[in-house]
This record gives sequence, C-alpha cells and structure tokens, in this order.
Amino acid sequence: MSRTRFAAARFNPAPSRQRGFTLLEMLAVIVLLGIVATIVVRQVGGNVDKGKYGAGKAQLASLSMKVESYGLDMGSPPKSLQQLVEKPANAAGWAGPYAKPSDIKDPFGHAFGYRFPGQHGSFDLIFYGQDGQPGGEGYSADLGSWE
Repeated sequence: MSRTRFAAARFNPAPSRQRGFTLLEMLAVIVLLGIVATIVVRQVGGNVDKGKYGAGKAQLASLSMKVESYGLDMGSPPKSLQQLVEKPANAAGWAGPYAKPSDIKDPFGHAFGYRFPGQHGSFDLIFYGQDGQPGGEGYSADLGSWE
C-alpha cells in the first residue's frame, strides 16, 4: 500500500505553484512590439512617398499631353489648367473636357505649377513634389515638363 501512495504523489499532474508573466515582462514585450512597429511604419511610409513621387512624374507627362491636345484644338495652350476641365467663354473649338478635376492635382494633393507662355516652351508644367513648393530635394524636388 505504501508503494501506491508513493506512485500517486510522484505523478500528480497538479503543480504546487502556478507561474504567470510578471508586469515587467509584459511591459518589455509591449516596448519591443512598439519599436518593431515604428521601424515597419517608417519603411512603409518611405515607400509610399517614393510611389507617389513616381506617380507624379507619370501624371506630369499625361497632363502635358492633355495641354498639348487642348492647344491643337484651340490654337494655343490654355491660360490656366482649369480650362482643361471647364469650357472657357467664347471657346468655339473646345472639344473637352480634356482632364478631370483630379488630373490637375498631383498625388500629394497639390496643384501642378503652370505658366503660359512658358519659359522653356509654349507652356511650362511643373510638379513640385511632396512639399508642393518650388525648390527642394529628394521627394520634394521639382520636375518640369521640359525635362
């Protein structure tokens, strides 16, 4: 009989003390997750800006062709980009709209720069980049339709 008592005590599955996570261990895990999340967000955010800048370059070329199409129909480029969207007064040859309102805004939500007459051609179309201001470097660098 003593042998069965010894065997029952030795193979008792119930632990005498349950151990969980301490508050310090949980805080350390939360801090590490925050650091990893910050790194991931910065990497993804940089790629989003890169993609928007590339889309702005492509949109600049597309909008330039729309201005040229307007110029072919009307005899000269528009005085403002708004004339691509809305028919100007007394415009007999206008066959538009040549662009949607969203086409005259860059991927960052800023208006494209436009000069008529242009300094580099009959018109100048300018993508100002991420900051929407003249000048800048990196994703804020300007790009003209003549480049």
